[in-house]
Amino acid sequence: MLVVETVARIRREFFVKGKSIKEIVRDLGVSRNTVRKVLRSGETAFAYERSVQPLPKLGPWAADLERLLEANDRKARRERLTMIRVFEELQGLGYRGGYDAVRRYASAWHRDRSAATATAYVPLSFAPGEAYRFDWSHEVVLIAGVTTTVKVAHMRLCHSRMFYVRAYPRESQEMVFDAHDRAFAFLGGACQRGIYDNMKTAVDAIFVGRERRYNRRFEQMCGHYLVEPVACTPASGWEKGQVENQVGLVRERFFTPRLRFKSYEELNAWLEDRCVAYARQAVHPELKDRTVWEVFEAADRPALIAYRGPFDGFHALPAAVSKTLLVRFDYNKYSVHAKAAGRPVEIHAYAERIVIRQNGEIVGEHARRFGRDQVIYDPWHYLPVLARKPGALRNGAPFKDWALPPAIERVRRRLATHPDGDRQVVGILTAITSDGVDAVEAACAEALAGGTISRDVVLNILTRRREPPAPLAIATPEGLQLTHEPVADCARYDRLRRPYGTPHDPGDDGNAQARRHAACL
Repeated sequence: MLVVETVARIRREFFVKGKSIKEIVRDLGVSRNTVRKVLRSGETAFAYERSVQPLPKLGPWAADLERLLEANDRKARRERLTMIRVFEELQGLGYRGGYDAVRRYASAWHRDRSAATATAYVPLSFAPGEAYRFDWSHEVVLIAGVTTTVKVAHMRLCHSRMFYVRAYPRESQEMVFDAHDRAFAFLGGACQRGIYDNMKTAVDAIFVGRERRYNRRFEQMCGHYLVEPVACTPASGWEKGQVENQVGLVRERFFTPRLRFKSYEELNAWLEDRCVAYARQAVHPELKDRTVWEVFEAADRPALIAYRGPFDGFHALPAAVSKTLLVRFDYNKYSVHAKAAGRPVEIHAYAERIVIRQNGEIVGEHARRFGRDQVIYDPWHYLPVLARKPGALRNGAPFKDWALPPAIERVRRRLATHPDGDRQVVGILTAITSDGVDAVEAACAEALAGGTISRDVVLNILTRRREPPAPLAIATPEGLQLTHEPVADCARYDRLRRPYGTPHDPGDDGNAQARRHAACL
């Protein structure tokens, strides 16, 4: 093989120094044909490429080897033979060559086979309302002045390309449920099929082919909205290319430059408006004469499955109640009612709230927090404890900045100067459990207007304001009902007004009068 240095020297000797081919052959020790080849071709480098690879031993067995490789590729991944096993199978057919030749041939076969299909795709077509695609992306925004990486849920209808996006702090299962509910409510219904990647919040196990074991709660959600879930092949993003392209489009059109909002609610309201605005002006990729919104309104929306109402999408997990009536969830603590102390509870985590239940009864409900080491109190949870320990009202952590109704707050400030003011305030607050906040506030307002403020006065006003219970209606049995109602005769009592011994009529004597008098008594 001619090296680059030899080619360069031949060209210099001929074109610069003017030597003849004979002189160059004699000086460099190369053949005349080599010198002529370099001078006539004008190339500065030569490389030998074998056009046909001789396979003296493997050649007669190439067809059998390709058949074994094709059969091996059709098997499930866990059942495929290693290359050593393929080599042994080929030896069983009579091959007597070496393993390296088989390995090199198999590598070239796999490389050519994958190159032929790597850049080829089959265009897909979906009927109106047939399917949607769902995926997540991560975007950076400023929330309340803090740089935050938000998780954005994307849903895209395959026919009209109408899409919906919403930002969340997490990609947890309750966020998946909330994203589906809000998307279906926004679009007006659901499709027949939902196409997903194998996210852990939906798929518990991946089997051969399209077989999956879906998460139980995820299947419940799909059953509620009448959607059939379909999972993509692992590491095959092209199977949901529409939503993958949507991620790039939304990032470029919506999140660039960096967005600034005060809260997630404000951000999501803006994103929802932008989805509609973009769909109204974007041209449909296939129906060039109509926009995405027009195709959605004309074709997709009428074909959607009617919206079934919100799914009770929560993530449940058990928890223990501490002696301070707190349960821990997601690095934060939430208070529960005093009656739940000492017994286990179940936390139902939604996208925006936390519901704590005990034996099916709600013992706590709070807006969800996503920071760390926060303690969220509800002062009303501690009211039964406060009745036993009224002194805790002044310095108790749950009662700091307690926003009481105005009249009750004024009574609390007025009673703060009394020696037993805390006890009196606690007695007034305890009445809320039986009479309600509105009734206690009205009683406090009346006490303030009267100028006399104490627990007894407020409770007395509450007692006077309570309506007497309605009398019970007693059904009289039919056998005890009167046939003839008695007629009242009050004239007989007039006889008692006459002096004793006065005859009523001429025929009466004194003894008869006495008998009648005794009968009346």
